[in-house]
Amino acid sequence: MSFALSPGNIAAGPTTEAERALRVDLAAAYRLVALRGWDDLIYTHLTARVPGEPDCFLINPFGLRFDEVTASNLVKIDMRGNIVGDSPHPVNAIGFRIHATVHAARDDAHCVMHLHHVNGVAVSAQAAGLLPISQHAMRFYGQVGYHDYEGLTLSETEGVKLIASLGAKPALFLRNHGTLVCGRTVAEAFVLMDTLDKACDIQLKAQAGGTPLVTPPVAVLEHTLQQLTSDDEPEGAREWPALLRLLDKIDPSYRD
Repeated sequence: MSFALSPGNIAAGPTTEAERALRVDLAAAYRLVALRGWDDLIYTHLTARVPGEPDCFLINPFGLRFDEVTASNLVKIDMRGNIVGDSPHPVNAIGFRIHATVHAARDDAHCVMHLHHVNGVAVSAQAAGLLPISQHAMRFYGQVGYHDYEGLTLSETEGVKLIASLGAKPALFLRNHGTLVCGRTVAEAFVLMDTLDKACDIQLKAQAGGTPLVTPPVAVLEHTLQQLTSDDEPEGAREWPALLRLLDKIDPSYRD
C-alpha cells in the first residue's frame, strides 16, 4: 500500500500575506507538538485551510519530522489530492483523507489537528472515554465525539460515519487510534489539543491511584463549561503570542 501522494505541481498563484502568516502559525504548531512529545515519528498531521482558497489547505511534507517543518516547506494540497505549487515533497495519503473529510464537512474547521499522543490514545481505548474529573476535562463536557476503529485507511463510508461521530463538536476520540480537534484558528486548535492532552494525562494518573474518583454534579459541570466557552472569540488568542515567543527563544527556524 502506498501512503504517499506525489507532487502534481499544479500552478499556484502568488502567496498572499495571509497565507504567509498562516504558514508561520502552522509551522509553529508542528514545532510545539514536537516540543510536547506528541508527535509519532513522521506520522499524524495538522492542516489549515488557506485564506481565500476554501478548497486548499496546508499539510506537512511526508517524511519530515515535526521539528523539521518550516513555513516554506509546508505543502499546499487541494480537496482532490492534488499538490498545488512547486513542492518537491509528497504528502501522506491517509492523512489527507481524514483531514479533507473534516475540512469539507465543517466550514468552521479552519485548522484540524490529528495526533497519536500517548495520553489521547490511552483514553480513546477506555470504554467510558474522557471523564469530567478535572477542570481541563470540563472544557469538553458534552463536547467530545467517539469514533470506532475500522483500520488504517479511511473509506468513503467510514468518512461519513466519522463526520457523524464528530458532529459540531470541537474534539473527537478515534477509538484505539488517537484524537482530532477542530479550531477556527491554528492557535485555537493547538490550545484545545493542549487542554485535551492534559485532561487525559490527569485522568490516567488519577486512575492509577486506585481510589474512587470524585466527579462534580452535572449542574456544576454544565456551569463550568459555560464559563469556559461563553466568549465566542476563538480560544488561544492570548496564549499564542507567548508560545511563539517560546519558540523564537528556542529555535526560530520554523519561520523560514
